Amino acid sequence: MTKTTKGTLLPRRLEQNMAIVGEQIKLARLRRNLSIADIAERATCSQLSVMRVEKGSPTVAIGIYLRVLYAMQLDADILLLAQKDELGRNLQDLELKHRRRASKRN
Repeated sequence: MTKTTKGTLLPRRLEQNMAIVGEQIKLARLRRNLSIADIAERATCSQLSVMRVEKGSPTVAIGIYLRVLYAMQLDADILLLAQKDELGRNLQDLELKHRRRASKRN
């Protein structure tokens, strides 16, 4: 009997993005001439986990992704996520255009 994980069906765009991230991690590993076993040892995880990261598996915990990035000295790249957030900034700017009065101080 196979184990099913709730919520593993993802929108196609998200699956594609996960695959791209996995491929980028794999290419970074290959550029450094490191084996999957090397990364697994440095990241203190299994080789299977590293292989799943490189495939962009959505069932791998984000902590494993971070460990793999850390093992290749790419952990600071995670700070780039949602950094621009143009939509959020535009929404915030729209909200700021409404004039509001300061509360009265007693």
